[in-house]
Amino acid sequence: MIELDDAKDRLDVARIHGWLASSYWSPGIERPRVERAIAHSHTLGAYAADGTQVGYARAITDYATFAWIADVWVDAHGRGQGLGRRLVSWFLDHPELVGIRRFALMTGDAHGVYAPLGFHAAIRPDRFMERLDPVAAARLRAIP
Repeated sequence: MIELDDAKDRLDVARIHGWLASSYWSPGIERPRVERAIAHSHTLGAYAADGTQVGYARAITDYATFAWIADVWVDAHGRGQGLGRRLVSWFLDHPELVGIRRFALMTGDAHGVYAPLGFHAAIRPDRFMERLDPVAAARLRAIP
């Protein structure tokens, strides 16, 4: 059984950094940046029975109107068992987040994981804008 826990002191930051640095959305991310993101987000770890961290996700939120789910990661050995969906569901069902008007997330490859939770393409994509630093923009443009 996989346990979910939002205690930050339990997170394996080195492991999380390794996961995110190898991801398509934040390749090469620096550890201090990961640490700052953890410090300023509502984080969630997934742990195997032996205490090893096997998953991670975080929400950036005002706890009133908006929450952005980010950095959802499931270790390779735990994929395909519904853990990614379970991590995101935990935020959707969290008492402090019930009633949020808009949850957002971005994915390049897990649309089918999140669609059953009610996620869909933006209804008005013409209203969505972003501002990226040049390095991040170049990395994203290089992703097929």
